[in-house]
Amino acid sequence: MLRVVLAEDAVLLRAGLVELLHRSGHQVVAAVGDAPALARAVDEHTPDVVITDVRMPPDFQNEGLEAALQLRTRHEYLPVLVLSQYVATAYATQLLSGSSPGAGGLGYLLKDRVGEVTDFMDALRRVAAGQTVIDPEVVRLLLAQQTADRPLSRLTPREREVLALMAEGFNNQTVAHRLHVTEASVVKHSSNIFMKLDLDPTEGNRRVLAVLAHLRGDNT
Repeated sequence: MLRVVLAEDAVLLRAGLVELLHRSGHQVVAAVGDAPALARAVDEHTPDVVITDVRMPPDFQNEGLEAALQLRTRHEYLPVLVLSQYVATAYATQLLSGSSPGAGGLGYLLKDRVGEVTDFMDALRRVAAGQTVIDPEVVRLLLAQQTADRPLSRLTPREREVLALMAEGFNNQTVAHRLHVTEASVVKHSSNIFMKLDLDPTEGNRRVLAVLAHLRGDNT
């Protein structure tokens, strides 16, 4: 059971998320509708994980995201799962850019993903366990933004599939299962990817962050 602080200004969605979390065996220790209330709830309850919307009152810009970033400075190992209405790679980049190896888990998902209950609960579990979870639509957009003269063009189609799943935060075993190949094959593809992209073949969050940094163009 996870102790969750939830921040979502839409009353119906907030109530739906509370019910979903309860039915999945988790405890929502606070459900709030704005960023200041989120900060107070985290300080009071010290939850296992925070789920927050990006845009909240008063200005409906990125108050939830900013609150999450500020909370991570006070609670370094606080796992945070951010929900967004739209694909916004800038928000995902802002959330992930300050992460360091060993820090708490991070996730950036589209709200549509909540409707896929199994995937959503799996993402929440992985974030609470310290992993990085990125919405596949965000990864798809980052991959699509690459140009032919970038190092990504060196990858084979299969290597690009492995890279996409790797960027979503999946380990080798899960990548193998999703692509219907052996784990040894994924290890080989992963090694080729990191070699071709001149990236450090690290594990866990560091691996995901390295991949995302490359997709954003930070490592070329």
